[in-house]
Amino acid sequence: MSHGSPTSILLNIGHAMDHWILVVFAYSWGVIAGVWGVSWTELTPFNYGALFMFGAGSLVSGRLGDLWGRWIMMVIFFAGMGISALVIALCSNKWQIGAALTLMGAFASIYHPVGIPMLVQKAKNPGFTIGVNGLAGNMGIAIAAGVSVYIAQRFGWQMAFVIPGVICLVCAVAFVVLVPREEEAPAKRKAKMLDLPPSIMARVFAIMTFTAVTGSIIFNFTTNGNGELLRERVKGAVQDPAELAMMLFVIFSLASLAQLVVGKLIDRYPLKNIYLPIVLLQVPLFLIASQVTDWALFATAICFMLLVFGAIPFTDAMIVRYIDDRMRSRVTGVRLAIGFGISSVVVALIGPAVKDAGFPILLMLLAAVAFSSFLALCLLPSEQDVHKASSASLKPAE
Repeated sequence: MSHGSPTSILLNIGHAMDHWILVVFAYSWGVIAGVWGVSWTELTPFNYGALFMFGAGSLVSGRLGDLWGRWIMMVIFFAGMGISALVIALCSNKWQIGAALTLMGAFASIYHPVGIPMLVQKAKNPGFTIGVNGLAGNMGIAIAAGVSVYIAQRFGWQMAFVIPGVICLVCAVAFVVLVPREEEAPAKRKAKMLDLPPSIMARVFAIMTFTAVTGSIIFNFTTNGNGELLRERVKGAVQDPAELAMMLFVIFSLASLAQLVVGKLIDRYPLKNIYLPIVLLQVPLFLIASQVTDWALFATAICFMLLVFGAIPFTDAMIVRYIDDRMRSRVTGVRLAIGFGISSVVVALIGPAVKDAGFPILLMLLAAVAFSSFLALCLLPSEQDVHKASSASLKPAE
């Protein structure tokens, strides 16, 4: 599949929109809190439903993607995200917005287990394809961080949801018109890869799931919490929301480029050799971030986000490398349900945790989470060992 085909373009836009709409609330809750006369820390738990459904809904979305077909699920994704964003804009209190965000999270859960397998199913260079797709998703976060506060303050917080919502509805129409339907659902296709031996598969899946949980905790905390981190600890950002928005846009935009480099490396080198140093280097950077303020913190945030975003392609790359296309959506759905389901609790606790412990302690905890990821990845079997085990015990699928 060409990177310039309508299918690839719309699937990459879908990734951007998925993350854009998912984090608008996190970057607008300061404005919303002012309008409603509450503290932003009171609003953070109401994002829990969205992030929980983003993970838990992946179980259903992944299964339906393999059984119903990925084309129809992507149409549902674009339409559902657009409609739910408009519903959020109609909310007038925190309970309503919590319910609407939960609905949005259910539709947001469709993209990763459906859109990414659809994108890579015919890719010649899956690592780079995943990298480009990851860049698109992270640019969605960068755009949300860069414009949400500005739009919310200039035109009202509702417009911060209306604009991406309308874009999603336009994409839904474009997807129906421009993207050809599948001839058959993935689950009905013949296997093109050999299944791994059960012992190797269990080990790979356990490590993949654990690192998905730890990676999701780090990803969700940083993407949802960086705004308040900079607002609190970088001089000048508190007084000037436009400056804060620009700082966040710079951080996420630069960090997004890491996925292109990592994607190229994935196509050339063993996953473990690339993944281990990326995860390990996060540890000292989070520790440094816990101790510095002002522009030193801004520079450190760029560095740790380069590594956080750079680590994102690996789980999808493992699935492409080890799992046949006919069941990739289901495996991805299980991985996401566990990873995002657990990490969503962390995001719900950002406000209360910052209030009680402060950002320095939480950044130290992120360093510990990153180190636990490193230890788990040390147990990942090398690709050479996997190939040897497969050659010794597997028979071609019939």
